[in-house]
Formats: sequence, C-alpha cells, structure tokens
Amino acid sequence: MTNNKDHSGRVALVTGGNRGIGLEAARQLAELGFTVLIGVRDLAKGEAAANTLDGKVEAIALDVAAPDAAAQVAAEVERRFGRLDVLVNNAAIHYDPSARALKPDWTMIREAFETNVFGAWRVAAAFAPLLSASGHGRLVNVSSEGGSLASMGAGAPAYSTSKATLNTLTRILAGELRGSGVLVNSICPGWVATDMGGQGGRPVAQGAAGIVWAATLPDDGPTGGFFRDRKKLPW
Repeated sequence: MTNNKDHSGRVALVTGGNRGIGLEAARQLAELGFTVLIGVRDLAKGEAAANTLDGKVEAIALDVAAPDAAAQVAAEVERRFGRLDVLVNNAAIHYDPSARALKPDWTMIREAFETNVFGAWRVAAAFAPLLSASGHGRLVNVSSEGGSLASMGAGAPAYSTSKATLNTLTRILAGELRGSGVLVNSICPGWVATDMGGQGGRPVAQGAAGIVWAATLPDDGPTGGFFRDRKKLPW
C-alpha cells in the first residue's frame, strides 16, 4: 500500500468521522479510492457529513464509549466486506488545557479515558481479526504531542494522560500484531483549527495528511511508531 496508488476496493473505518480531522481524513481516503465508513454517535449527523464528501463514504453508528458497539459494528463489517484494510481511531474528547492534576475533575478524566483509551482499545480489539484478514491492515491511533512524556508539563491532565496511554497501547498492539501484516502507529496531527483545537491552528487538511500517510504505508513501513508530518516524535 502506497499513497500514490488507487485503493479502490479497500475499506477504511474512521471513528469520530463526522467533523474535523476525522471528516477530512475520510475525505482524503475516499479520494484515494477507499470505501470509507465514518463511525459516529449520531447517525443523522453522520449521514449529513458523509453526503458532503465525494466518493464511497457512508456513516455507521459507532459510539466507541458503548461497551458492545465496536463488536457489533465489526460483525457488520465482516458480513459486508470480509475484512478491514484501515482503521483510524480518531474519536476523542476533553481537551482541558486550563485544568490541573492537583484539582482533578474525576468525571472529565474518566470520560476522557472511556473514549480516548478504552474506546480506541475496544475498537482495535474488535477489528484486529479483520485487519489481519486484509493482509495489509493499517491501524492508526490519532494521538497528540500532548501525550509525549518528553515534552509534557502542567495542564491538560485528562487529555495528556489519556493520549500518553493511547501511545502505550500503540506499542503493545504493534508488538502483538507483528507478523500479521498489520502496521500500528500513533499520529499527531499537530495543532489543527477544529472545534477541539480552536482557532489559529494549521489547516485541517494538513493535519489529516499525516493520518492518511500512516493509513497507506507500504508493507515494509514502520510499526509501533509516533509521528507528525511523517517524522518521528519522542515518546
């Protein structure tokens, strides 16, 4: 799999795909010929978002925080396609830069982990057999340099600790899937101008490009890495 080839016939799932980076990643994957499923909590909003994109894009109901949702969607994808070629774990919540760990908001912290870690974990576990069935599976965990221990400081305790844990999961999954043809990487899209990131960030297309790069790596590409703009980041 390489960025410049036609990926017609391949299937990708992007969680949290109805807006922001997820929607843009879906757009770019559809442009490459993928059939793209955008996983959304609100199916009506997801269908409206899918209708704004060209190519083969459809919404599928997937709340990653719901315990049984990932397994149910995986069964549907297996029935319809028999495999999954790309999984983008994009769904995330609670960027909390003004919060402090010494005054913890436990509700926000638990919610962040439920979606940003356990949600991504559930989806990865549910779809790992279908990614392996592809023979060229790509699992992309959308992370953040906010989860890098090398640069971490005060602030954003819920978000940063959840993304650091997601990076840990990337390493473990890459190790467990080594030899299956599945490449697993964490991607930081950078500070992007989205609902979560706020104004002033880089264009969303630029942020999503790194995700699509990881989703279309060649078979001898890296696995178990942490990247932004195709360059390694420190853990």
